[in-house]
Amino acid sequence: MSSATASAPSGIFAPIPGTLSLVLPAFNEEANIEIVVGRALEILPEFTSGFEIIVVNDGSRDATAEIIDRLARADCRVRPVHHRINEGYGGAIKSGFRTSTCEYVMFMDADRQFDIADIRLLSPFVPLFDIVAGFRMERSDPIIRRINAEVFNIAVRILFDVHIRDLDCAFKIFRGDLIRSLELTSAGALLNAETQAKLRRQGATLVQVGVPHYPRVAGQATGGNIKVILRAMYGTIVLWLRMHRYAPPSSAPAPRPYYPLGDALIGSVSAVGLATIDRLLRRRR
Repeated sequence: MSSATASAPSGIFAPIPGTLSLVLPAFNEEANIEIVVGRALEILPEFTSGFEIIVVNDGSRDATAEIIDRLARADCRVRPVHHRINEGYGGAIKSGFRTSTCEYVMFMDADRQFDIADIRLLSPFVPLFDIVAGFRMERSDPIIRRINAEVFNIAVRILFDVHIRDLDCAFKIFRGDLIRSLELTSAGALLNAETQAKLRRQGATLVQVGVPHYPRVAGQATGGNIKVILRAMYGTIVLWLRMHRYAPPSSAPAPRPYYPLGDALIGSVSAVGLATIDRLLRRRR
C-alpha cells in the first residue's frame, strides 16, 4: 500500500466528487447520537450531491434504537441498522459497510470526539487516493489508551507491513467499491487492522491527514477495557494466520505478495522461547 502524509490546502473548499455513505457505529449513545446525526445532516450537503447516514445500533441497552428510528422517520437519508445483540465495534462497522450504496464510504465514531465538519480536511484528497485516513493530531484519551494504541500500531506494522500513524482513528474515507470488495471477518477494533492489511495486499493508495480529536462529553468509552485489549491481542494472532491464505481479488488495483517479515520475527521469537524452555528442562534433570 503506497502511503503519503498531507494536509489540506488552507482556505480551499473541495467537494467530494460523488455520493457518500457515512457509517456511524453506536452502542449506548443515547446522549450523543441525535446531535451527531443532526450535525451530519447539516454539514454533508455542502460536500456531496447525495449521501446516506447509516447508523448501526449495536445492541444498545439504552434509548439509542428509538432515537435513530425516529430520526429515520423524519429524514429518509438516515438509515438505521439494528443488531439484536452486541456484535462489537467491528461487527457494527461491517454491517455499515455492507449496507452502504454510495461511491465513497466514510466511517466516524458517534461519541462526538470527531466533528463531521472536519471532512473538509479529507475531501481534497478523495479523488486522488483510494483511502483517505485521518490521524488524531492530539488524542483526547486517557494515557493507558494511548499506550495500548501505540503498542498495537507497532505490532500491525511488524506483522502486516501496514504503516499508518493512527490505525484506529475513526475518521476515514474509502472508495466504496473497494471497501465492499473485502470479506471482513474480524470483530472489535481489529477490523481496522484487517481492512488495512487486505487493502495493502490489493495495492490501494493511501494518504494520511491530521484531524482534531475532541474530549468525550457524554457516554462511556470501552476501548481501554482489559477484555477488549485481550480480545484484540488474540484476534491479531488469528488475523496473522488468516492472512497467509488471503488472495487479492482480480479487481485489485495493484496486487502485492504476502509480507513475510512477520513470519520471520515470530519464528525467531518462537525459536528463542523453545531454546530457553529446553535449557530450563535440561537443568532440572
